[in-house]
Amino acid sequence: MMQVYRTKKDTEPTVIETVDAPGEGTWVRMTSPTEAELVRMAETCQVPLDFLKAALDEEERPRIDAEDNVVLVVLDVPMITDNEGIRTLSTLPLGIIINGTIVITVCSRVSPILDDFMAGKVKHFHTAKKTRFLFQIFHRNASSYLHHLRQIERTISRIEVELHRSMKNEELFQMMELEKSLIYFSTSLKSNEAVLERILRTKPLKMYDDDAEFLEDVIIENKQAMEMSQIYLHILNGMTQAFATIISNNLNIVMKFLASITIIIAIPTMIASFYGMNVEGGGPLSQSPLGFEIIFGISFIVSALLGLFMWRKRFF
Repeated sequence: MMQVYRTKKDTEPTVIETVDAPGEGTWVRMTSPTEAELVRMAETCQVPLDFLKAALDEEERPRIDAEDNVVLVVLDVPMITDNEGIRTLSTLPLGIIINGTIVITVCSRVSPILDDFMAGKVKHFHTAKKTRFLFQIFHRNASSYLHHLRQIERTISRIEVELHRSMKNEELFQMMELEKSLIYFSTSLKSNEAVLERILRTKPLKMYDDDAEFLEDVIIENKQAMEMSQIYLHILNGMTQAFATIISNNLNIVMKFLASITIIIAIPTMIASFYGMNVEGGGPLSQSPLGFEIIFGISFIVSALLGLFMWRKRFF
């Protein structure tokens, strides 16, 4: 799908209108484009075809590239994936190609970050200001990471409370999914930071003083998100190890209790086995009318004394 937008001049808040074809000061948004759309866009806007296809590879890493005055920037954006009814957080590459005064964004899925521009949530957004537009995408992306990280923090707190009540596999599986999401986030944020640092160092696009200051703010926001993801990852790792130790300790306690009960029950079982043997002459008290009661009482007393001894020694 391909859509072309342009912001109206001198309007506050920003008003975005749809136009028929790419032109000066327009933004071309390509979402899961077909091969024909990619070829037509490459010919119309004079951009390399591999630049347009770069972000469609889910394994593509964040990078910046330039060729014939065309600049490609690939960054990782957070995405919510629904896998068999289970919602997980992952990242996908988003490609931004700048050719003259045209900005082209390419992604294999609908990106909520770009939806924010369409919804007017980004102040001072203009499609003609291509450098500022690029930095606003980076800034919105870092804010999106922070938003998801805060949700992860609340989920971790909820799982911790549930694990204190009852340790089930469901909560442990959720912790595993969160840990995987944080690893994705941490890796993507580091790669995005490298791209931002390179833009600041090499200046592949024309930047005004305001753009440079805004880029520094974006780098700070991205670093904050990266630090938060690292902190939450350490917290989650610590929680996983702690609760794994608790579960193992609880299992040891249960096994210890069952072993103690087995030992106590073994005494009357052993006595009953002796008296249940089919041998000539029988055993003590075999001819007494109160033999069963006496043997039962002795077994009970011995078992009770053994149980008291084991309880005093904290066997259970």
